[in-house]
Amino acid sequence: MKDKIAQDILLKLLTMGNKSAAGVRKHAPALTATKLKAYGSLRNWHQKNQCEEVFLEARDLGAIRIVRDKLNPNDGLIERIELVDTGLLAQFLNQTTHADVMIDAMTLLEPYLAQHDVLEEVISKWSRMANVRGSGPTDARDWVEAITVIDRCSRSQDATLSPVRETSARLLRNSKRIEQLTAQLDVLLQGSIEAAARAPTEVWQELGLFKEEQPVLLAGNVTIARTRVTALLDEPYTGLPASAVQSISGLIDAVLTIENLTTFHSEAKRHANRPTLLIYTAGMPSPAWRAMYHRLLTGVRPGTPIYHWGDVDEGGFRIASVLAKTSSAAGHTLLPHAMTPDHVPEKMRRSASKRTLMRMKHFAEAAGWPDLGEDLFKAGFVVEQEAL
Repeated sequence: MKDKIAQDILLKLLTMGNKSAAGVRKHAPALTATKLKAYGSLRNWHQKNQCEEVFLEARDLGAIRIVRDKLNPNDGLIERIELVDTGLLAQFLNQTTHADVMIDAMTLLEPYLAQHDVLEEVISKWSRMANVRGSGPTDARDWVEAITVIDRCSRSQDATLSPVRETSARLLRNSKRIEQLTAQLDVLLQGSIEAAARAPTEVWQELGLFKEEQPVLLAGNVTIARTRVTALLDEPYTGLPASAVQSISGLIDAVLTIENLTTFHSEAKRHANRPTLLIYTAGMPSPAWRAMYHRLLTGVRPGTPIYHWGDVDEGGFRIASVLAKTSSAAGHTLLPHAMTPDHVPEKMRRSASKRTLMRMKHFAEAAGWPDLGEDLFKAGFVVEQEAL
């Protein structure tokens, strides 16, 4: 068994070597007297000798170079240890180099790059020895499992919500595994490592999963046909299971979906006496929610305005692109509500990265709003709906 002090010191040198190979360290990997303090402060000759024996063994292997006290170059105190070969030092310490870990991770994820191009961003960040949502290259198998969950859920033809733990036990033979993969699922679903982390329930909801099923909130002076009754929505709103909502009874003047709960509550009170149907999406709507939305829009008179009001950020426009697809399938064109730069006061704006702006533009175009996407890209900001 190697001397622990010597091993800990050499592990620090290996970390430096990994950083140097990854391009995140400029100086040549070396340990000076300050970093060798645990060795230099040893007063017991036997302990010091044991420590040096490990260093000498690593040197003889060709992994490191040792520099002793200039006044006693043969037997003096070791003042500097320089890295010669990262691979040999890793082998000596029974470790794996970062480069080798990256090769294993890239080999594992390569079959999924075309399907999930965000993995290129993940790998790029890992290569610089940075984690993504607390996950590093040694966790590559977690990402493969998350992809398996997404694929199975997206292939499901069932537009109903399923308990997350039942689904996890069925797919991964571990009832809590999907919950443990929430960070990976969120990145893969949003397609960006820069997008803000969402609440676990919102991530699972997008896959059609739930821990505690939540009702869909609807508001407005509108009559809704349900599985057992046709009735006017209560004031200020009504919560119903998505599967129970069948159609709109009578004429309405517009449909407005709203991404955020605070905004929904405010608008529900304002529109309580108007024949405008307001629907809370709760972030990215689930497959069951989208099936309900399609049923409602199918019965809406052609030409009735169908609006969406969401965050002016990447997530908001991604949600809009999904709703636009469902709206189009029901014979309608989705329109933005209060989501243009003109609607956002200067003091509410937060600068956004070029990549975020590019993705906002992409999703705005996917929603059928190319001019808005261009305007947002030029404006260069994001803002949450509640701020408006």
